[in-house]
Amino acid sequence: MSKTETDIIVEDKDAALHALRHSLAHIMAAAVRLLRPEAKLAFGPPVEHGFYYDFDFGDNPIGEADLEQVEQTMRAIIKAREPFTREEKNCDEALRYLEAQGEVYKREYAQELIEQGKAVNGTLSFYTSGDFTDMCEGPHLEHTGHVPKNCFKLDRISGSYWRGDEKRPMLTRIYGLAFASGAELKEYLAMRKRAMERDHRKLGEELDLFIQDSEVGVGLPLWMPNGTVLRDELEKWARETEFLAGYQRVTTPSVTRKQLYERSGHVPYYQDSMYPSMPIDEHDEYYLRPMCCPHHHKIYASRLRSYRDLPLRLCEYGDVFRYEKHGSLSGLLRVRAMCMNDAHIYCAPDQVESEFRGVVAMYQMYYGHLRMGNFRVRLSLHDTDNAKFVDRYDDWERSESIVRGVLDGLGIEYEEESGEAAFYGPKVDIQVKNLMGREETVSTCQLDFMMPDRFDLTYVDADGERKRPYILHRAPLSTHERMISFLIELYGGAFPTWMAPVQVRLVPVNAAILEYANETAAMLRNNFFRVEIDDSSESFNKKIRNAVTRKIPNIWILGEKEKDAAAVAWRRYAVKEQQSMPRNAALALLQQMREKRTMDNFSDVALPTP
Repeated sequence: MSKTETDIIVEDKDAALHALRHSLAHIMAAAVRLLRPEAKLAFGPPVEHGFYYDFDFGDNPIGEADLEQVEQTMRAIIKAREPFTREEKNCDEALRYLEAQGEVYKREYAQELIEQGKAVNGTLSFYTSGDFTDMCEGPHLEHTGHVPKNCFKLDRISGSYWRGDEKRPMLTRIYGLAFASGAELKEYLAMRKRAMERDHRKLGEELDLFIQDSEVGVGLPLWMPNGTVLRDELEKWARETEFLAGYQRVTTPSVTRKQLYERSGHVPYYQDSMYPSMPIDEHDEYYLRPMCCPHHHKIYASRLRSYRDLPLRLCEYGDVFRYEKHGSLSGLLRVRAMCMNDAHIYCAPDQVESEFRGVVAMYQMYYGHLRMGNFRVRLSLHDTDNAKFVDRYDDWERSESIVRGVLDGLGIEYEEESGEAAFYGPKVDIQVKNLMGREETVSTCQLDFMMPDRFDLTYVDADGERKRPYILHRAPLSTHERMISFLIELYGGAFPTWMAPVQVRLVPVNAAILEYANETAAMLRNNFFRVEIDDSSESFNKKIRNAVTRKIPNIWILGEKEKDAAAVAWRRYAVKEQQSMPRNAALALLQQMREKRTMDNFSDVALPTP
């Protein structure tokens, strides 16, 4: 089968897509140079979903309004079916050529490649199509006509520092989208539109869940009353689940002396992600804690433990602080202050497998109930070539074998990734994809064989001998911030009744029904339901639309008929049908939904029988 102008036909589709996106970056640069001959070139790589190119436009900048003209010029180049030809220039020739062309950025990069010995066979490669030549390692398509029809679109413009250094010149970056076919591009654009509508930052503002304030600082979200309800309900669920699973709650401080993190190893291995130390008095330094582990280890070590005490399960919703780089911060997904569903299980060697199995089962319960089905399990292992991992080969092999055996025994599919373990042991990572298909780690479970040595943790076995326990680190509900960011986008801001900031909105059809509405609201509040009355002057239809826009899970419509019968007309967010029932029966049904944590934000979920 031969190549055509509308298909990419090669055995390796990933390589073909890479070549297509690389070729489009080249074509875009060629088009820009036709429109702005004085523009200087920087980098232009293929990236996930497309490509970009960085330019220095000097005194003649380009804007969003110019993208259509650039795109039209690109299509003309594609239509011309210009071949991509490769030429090797020796190092001196390449430097002279780039200097003659005034390509200061390309010349700097070429000089760096030469000095680092990365010029293959003493040459640098250049690609030419038409009258445009660019220093580039390739690969490219055979000619521009092999770009599939309607497979790309210029997307946006942003600023970018040369080499990512804010002390270097600011360049203009033009992003483009590109896929193997026009149909795939269209599908991606539709998916992105849906994701933008569900973006947790957008919905967080619209639904009054959280805010960010410049005077407070980046990465430090302020939870509004509505958002605090979400936190409280998740934490309440975790408290109940952990109580039934035999966990004991503890509370520990958010700051600690430097010595604790030196002992744990976090200072040498994790310091870049910690806030700077705070000098206290003359000789003491304190840190904001990035995790709760060392504090829990101290609680374990506070008294002599017997094998009869094990497994000991300590849990805490603890505030932790991590110094994330400014550019990586993103709404609630990546922040600098967070509250973690943390716990540590101290157990004997023969208890490790059953405890790990119990933790994994807890994860499955949470994610299954929340309908977070689109996740991947990753077994993160150590790397013998990485100095961050302690040199204890037998312990690594045994602990990794335990975790692998638990996953296999539970029939859980997983992928192994070397070098991703914690520095003190292997871990299971739960990888969740957002609506754009980008994968993030939402929570982890780690098996720790090293901290018992560092903190001299022991227990007395049945023979009266001191032994080292193992430690399981687990946080199935992650941090409030990260988990809620996923749930906002997964549900589109429409939460089930048990979680919803406003569980019921009462809509009286006229002012004469207001007394009955107040009586109904009091009944709900006395049963600890979050309720609002829409007593505004809006029309009835507008009141209903407002409740739907705010994604209220339950709308109780109250009219003369409902008042006379002590009833409600119940409209659920997730279903079209409206249902009438006695008010007491409706209350009983709400109570069951709350008790069972019914996921009534999905239309296929049957409600309990009142």
